[in-house]
Amino acid sequence: MPTVTLDRKEFEKFVGMHLPDDKLKDRISMIGTDLESLNEKEIVVEIFPNRPDWLSEQGFARAMSAFLGKKTGLPEYQIKKSGYKVMVDKSVTMRPYTACAIVKKLKFTDERIRETMQLQEKLATTHGRNRKKSEYGLYPSTKIAFPVTYIAKDPKDVLFQPLGFDKAITADQVEELHPKGRTYKDVAKGWKKYPFFIDGKNKVMSMLPYTNSEDTGKIDETTTEVFVECTGTDLNNVLVALNILVTTLADMGGEIYSIDVVYPDQTITTPNLEPKKMKIDRGTINKLLGLNLNEKELKQLLEKMNYGYEKETEQKGTVLIPAYRGDIMHPVDIVEDVAIAYGYENFEEIIPKVATVAQEDPFAVFKRRLGYLLVGLGLLETRTYNLQDEHWQTQACNLTDEKLVAEILSILDPVSLEYNTLRLWMIPSLLHVLKINKHHEYPQKIFEIGRVFKKQDELENKSKEVERLCLVSAHADANFTEIKQYLEYLMKHLDATYTVRKFCRTLN
Repeated sequence: MPTVTLDRKEFEKFVGMHLPDDKLKDRISMIGTDLESLNEKEIVVEIFPNRPDWLSEQGFARAMSAFLGKKTGLPEYQIKKSGYKVMVDKSVTMRPYTACAIVKKLKFTDERIRETMQLQEKLATTHGRNRKKSEYGLYPSTKIAFPVTYIAKDPKDVLFQPLGFDKAITADQVEELHPKGRTYKDVAKGWKKYPFFIDGKNKVMSMLPYTNSEDTGKIDETTTEVFVECTGTDLNNVLVALNILVTTLADMGGEIYSIDVVYPDQTITTPNLEPKKMKIDRGTINKLLGLNLNEKELKQLLEKMNYGYEKETEQKGTVLIPAYRGDIMHPVDIVEDVAIAYGYENFEEIIPKVATVAQEDPFAVFKRRLGYLLVGLGLLETRTYNLQDEHWQTQACNLTDEKLVAEILSILDPVSLEYNTLRLWMIPSLLHVLKINKHHEYPQKIFEIGRVFKKQDELENKSKEVERLCLVSAHADANFTEIKQYLEYLMKHLDATYTVRKFCRTLN
């Protein structure tokens, strides 16, 4: 997890109070992060992946100020219209989304530039998945002519001076000559064209995912306004990143201006800092936390975590979520923040008033019995991931039934394309085991007892989990008779009957 170095003097100035070391150590640990080190000049904290908005001095101080009761409630930011446009060309299929903004009236110092660059790099490493999912750039906007075009080009045809270079080179040399090109060239593996930002005077602003140009992409102490761009493969990820960047710059004293991003099929105006809304039930929160909060107390706790709150009925209300929070996906996420605001140290340790006799779950006993039977037949038990590559469990394994494919649950923000869906069936998992073990001798006989997942809209979490058994036998003489013998053996020892149905229907 990334660590962030904070200037203690600036941090305390933004928080609005000076804290002795003991109090600061305690509060930092209780807000939900780890303190690495602390001295008179610096605070070093380790930020968890779910809070990329804390990767800047301003973002972390904003949260601490509310947590300490100084500046509570939903932060408000004003957005003015810049009148500028960014034109998105249909050629940028490898990284199709961008969101942009202008921030003016900034006063950069060496320290502020360091903070901004730290945020940009840490955000790209975590939220942007090492630039694979998204990446971000800042430019002195006074050096840019609008409209700006976001377009993909053959790198051999583009000549520009990369940031830090004293001469121009062709873009196809960046991966070998520029340090960022060497570091991140795997991100662009297989690309024949690369995305570029080109300004209204046809000047190259940047080559993605590597570097800005020296001409238009270098920020220094004379810079007073910046053009901020975020690009990526997921629009929501890009929008959240832009919101984090512009609110941080606004907390430095800047003014935010929107930009119209013109896609081939739509135009969106970014940034959008309107809070997201989520309904909550006070009774549910009290039940989950074992508390008895009234409406006023709940509102105060929510405001300590930078939320807004609108009462609807005696028990229910709407939480206003800051636009820079991309981690709130379910009311339980809000319940967790209420617990943090209440203080885990304030919860009473109570023995549950429930009398029970412990025993092993009967289904767990049944699964273990199944495992023993199959091991006795010479099969090896495997354990594979519930997450799987969508292509592998559909096209690669010949699953073409559209109704079944529609039941696959996709991950909104996958770490890797190899784990972008929940598995709908078990066979692809075991085939993958065989694939990566081709160098071992045959026969290979394996089985797994695990979960599969399918869409179920009527359920609260929109998904249904089912336990399945799958076994595979791979060798030169493997046939239907062998696999049926395994099945008959199991059914006989389980005293169960069975029917055989057409393969594609078994997933239902």
